[in-house]
Amino acid sequence: MSSGRDALPLSVVTEGTSQFSETLDALGRRGETDLVRVEAAVRDIVQAVRRDGDGAIRRFVRQFEARDVGDLLVRDFDGAAALGDLDPRVSRAMTVAASRIREYHQRQKEHLTGFEYEKDGVVLASRVAAIERVGVYAPGGKARYPSSVLMSAIPAQVAGVPEIIVATPAPGPEVRAACHLAGVTAILDAGGAHAIAALAYGTQSVPGVDKIVGPGNIYVAAAKRLVFGRVAIDSIAGPTEILVLADDGADPRLLAADLLSQAEHDEAAYPLLACTSSSTIDAVQVEVTRQLADLPRSDIAGTAIRDHGVALLVEHQDGLLDVANRIAAEHVAVHTRDPRALADRISHAGAIFVGPDTPEAVGDYMAGPSHVLPTGGSARFDAPLGVYDFLARTSIISYGPDALASQADDITAFARAEGLEGHARAVDMRTRG
Repeated sequence: MSSGRDALPLSVVTEGTSQFSETLDALGRRGETDLVRVEAAVRDIVQAVRRDGDGAIRRFVRQFEARDVGDLLVRDFDGAAALGDLDPRVSRAMTVAASRIREYHQRQKEHLTGFEYEKDGVVLASRVAAIERVGVYAPGGKARYPSSVLMSAIPAQVAGVPEIIVATPAPGPEVRAACHLAGVTAILDAGGAHAIAALAYGTQSVPGVDKIVGPGNIYVAAAKRLVFGRVAIDSIAGPTEILVLADDGADPRLLAADLLSQAEHDEAAYPLLACTSSSTIDAVQVEVTRQLADLPRSDIAGTAIRDHGVALLVEHQDGLLDVANRIAAEHVAVHTRDPRALADRISHAGAIFVGPDTPEAVGDYMAGPSHVLPTGGSARFDAPLGVYDFLARTSIISYGPDALASQADDITAFARAEGLEGHARAVDMRTRG
C-alpha cells in the first residue's frame, strides 16, 4: 500500500474500483501478525525462564536490554516521591487522569454484579469475584507510557484485584508515579518475552499471576500467545491504528493531525482516512506533508504514513459506515456534519471519537475509558480493556428433591441420547431409589 517516498503521503483509492476492494481486503488482513517468525526464539526464552527462573531473567536483561538489574521485583518503588518530583504540570495531569479513569471504571463495575433467582424450586446464581493476581505489561521501547499503566492497572484495582504487578524495563519516575496512582503492588524490572514468562510461570522472586494484560512488541505478543492457557491474556495486540471518517465540511488540518497522532507511535501504525470529498483528501495530503515537517517523531510518523497510510474516497456517508464496519479499527474519529448520528451506526470499533473537538489524544490520556483497545480488526469480537477483564464468574446451582424429580425424565433422556449412562444413573439414584 506504499505510495512511494516521492509521491503523495497517502495512497488514494476510489470506491467502485478493483483497487478499492483489494485495499479493503488487505486492510482486513492487517491483524495477521507474523508471530511464527519469532515463535521459536520466544519459546526458547519462555522455557529458559520456566527452567532457570531469576537467573534466566538476569541473562536476558543483560542480552536484550544491555544492562544489569538489581532487585527483580520491587515492592517499595517510592511512587509517591516520584510523583512529587515530577514537573507540577505533569503531576497534576497524571493525578487528574487517574481520577477520571477510576471514576469511569467504578461506574462500569456497577453493571457487573452477580445475580440470583429461584424458579420451580431451583436456585440459580452467578457470583462475581476479582482475579487474585494480575500482571500488567508496560512497554519501554521507542517511548515510555505511564498512561498505559493507569489505563491497565486502575480497572484491575477497581475490580478488586488484590495484587497487581507491572512489568517494565528500568522504570523511570513517570512510570513509578503512575504505578503509585494506580494502586500497583510491585514492579518487575524487566521487559520483553522474558518478563511475560516470569509473570506466567513465576520465579524465585516473581510470583506467577493469573492474567497478563497490556500491549508490547511482536516478541511480547508471541510470548503471550505461548503462555495462554497457563494464564489468561487480554489479547494479541498489533500495531496501533486510526480510521478518520470525514465529509466535505471537515477541517483538513484536524484530519491530518488525527492521522499523525497515531502514525507517530510506530512505523507499523495504520493511519487511515475515509472521506466523501476528493478536494478534502487533496487538502489533507498537503496538511500531512506540512505538519510532518516539524513533528519531532517525523521519521516514525512519515514511515507509517508512506507504508500504511490510505485515503479511501467514497461517494456517500453510507460508504463511510461500510468502511468503518469492515475495517473495525482500534480508533475511529468522526468528522462529519452530524458525527453522533454516524457514530451511533458504527457496530465495530474499539473507541469512537465524536466530532472535531474530540481528538484521539483525549482517549489516550484523560477521558476515562481504558485506551487498551482491540487492534487488527478484532473490534469485531473484542472490547476495550475494562473491569470485566479482571473478574471471574462462577455459576451456582441448587436443586431441591421436588425440582430434580420434575426434570429427571428430561435429563436422563438427554444423557442417554449422548451415550452417557453414568450421567443418567446419577439422576436415577436420587429420584428412583
